[in-house]
Amino acid sequence: MRQSKLFTKTRKEAPADEVSKNAELLIRGGFVHKEMSGVYSYLPLGLRVFKKIENIIREEMNKVGGQEVLMSSMQPKENWEKTGRWTGMDDLYKVADSSGREVALGPTHEEIVVPILKNYVSSHKDFPVVVYQIQNKFRMELRAKSGMLRGREFIMKDMYSFHTGQEDFEKFYEKMKEVYKTVFTRAGIGHLTYLTFASGGTFSKYSHEFQTITPAGEDTIYLDEENGVALNKEVLNDEVLGQLNLSKEKLVEYKAIEVGNIFDLKTKYSAPFDLSFTDDKGEKHVVLMGCYGIGLSRLMGTVVEALADDKGIIWPESIAPFAVHLLMLGEDEAVLKEAEKVYESLNKAGVEVLFDDRAGVSAGEKFSDADLLGMPLRAVVSARSLKDLSSGGIEIKKRTEEKGKIVSLDELLKIYVR
Repeated sequence: MRQSKLFTKTRKEAPADEVSKNAELLIRGGFVHKEMSGVYSYLPLGLRVFKKIENIIREEMNKVGGQEVLMSSMQPKENWEKTGRWTGMDDLYKVADSSGREVALGPTHEEIVVPILKNYVSSHKDFPVVVYQIQNKFRMELRAKSGMLRGREFIMKDMYSFHTGQEDFEKFYEKMKEVYKTVFTRAGIGHLTYLTFASGGTFSKYSHEFQTITPAGEDTIYLDEENGVALNKEVLNDEVLGQLNLSKEKLVEYKAIEVGNIFDLKTKYSAPFDLSFTDDKGEKHVVLMGCYGIGLSRLMGTVVEALADDKGIIWPESIAPFAVHLLMLGEDEAVLKEAEKVYESLNKAGVEVLFDDRAGVSAGEKFSDADLLGMPLRAVVSARSLKDLSSGGIEIKKRTEEKGKIVSLDELLKIYVR
């Protein structure tokens, strides 16, 4: 993509009411546009990041047998009354039409997925079933001040598993712990993200969160750095420490952002809708459930919070909008010709490249924009680099490096073409 054709522009300042680093940098870089507190639109660069996160998650969910669906955002009031959450969920958006009919704007989809499954499965031979979607969610968030981390409208992957027995459920649940670790590793924050024991609430003794360590986090976790086990602050007591064989003296306190969670739902949502199966003896049993959530918009914001420096965003290669940010410095014929050659060669090789071909923009501004936008590799063609044609004529530098080096076009292509 030619940067001169990109309709978005970088900004020196973010909106005055944005206090979070992730929103500030994403808005300044033109990745997202703020519509109101807690609500953002994805712009071309931001959507490219989002789609890469989405594809990582989709690939990993498909590997464990997940069947992708897309469920309705508008949900019948009576379904929520059956589970008791119409009046029991404080942040549920309730919408009425002109006839007075009320519906819920879905913050989650247990009340939809269970009735759907009831129409199609009834025998023990139909199970297990794993269903997931990637979809907009809505929550009446009164503290929407953390950018992409806490939104009123956000995008989430929610997966639901259905089982005939506890052993089968537990086997899948343990598998999902590893799947989630893989997702966060592929997204570039695996080294900062820990499986964290949290309260299971009404469902079970524990649920499990995946918490990414960063000073911007709203959660407090306690990590045993030796074995990688973490606890949410809400479950830190002597009884839990004993059950998990942890020593309080070894725990280190960190601020963290919750990027995913998994729950044992037991029959909490299957029972109200009588989602049942008959076993091989013809006896009826209520289906067991688990749920597994990852907020894609939150994950995107977390990557920015956790990895950015004082110059701007640092995208991991796996989710960066483009692999290479090619800068053309100067407007003389030789520079223009060489930069165009590099751009076309990268495109032909299938390398995703953002080409800063803007005329009348200073070198300093282009460098500053490149740091802000955070592509993994910056490649510069300039009069100075062309003086060193014996070494190749293209100056490359990783976003995380202080100094670059001069390489040839062939050497640049070898980085990406195996």
